[in-house]
Amino acid sequence: MINSRVITDLLPVVQPMVQAFINACAAADIDLIITSSYRDAESQDALYAQGRTTPGYVVTNAKGGQSYHQYRCAVDVCPIVNGKCVWDTTQPIWAKVSTIGEAQGLEWAGDWVSFKEMAHFQYTGGLSIADLQSGGTIV
Repeated sequence: MINSRVITDLLPVVQPMVQAFINACAAADIDLIITSSYRDAESQDALYAQGRTTPGYVVTNAKGGQSYHQYRCAVDVCPIVNGKCVWDTTQPIWAKVSTIGEAQGLEWAGDWVSFKEMAHFQYTGGLSIADLQSGGTIV
């Protein structure tokens, strides 16, 4: 299973956007880490099972092949305060992180109508999962 946490596993068009996101957070005194970048189908299926057929909370509605992570254009992040991840997305730091990410041209999944994913940011070039599944290319 592959669940990468590095920018270089993202598409070349997405890498500078994510690096600018991290840099802009740093300039705002926000330490931001990537918790997931590229994720293979097996890892995605394991996340999908969480809270359904395995212990834990439901964290995604995407099965293998249905996540932008698998197309190397999405990251999950977490701000760090006093050496610890701030997973409580009601904390004010998350509003700052979302604003900074969107300012770098990334779509924030906290704005989604259903199943908000506060830690998820992506650049799709306007392509849907169906577009990518049929061979579409993000430019």
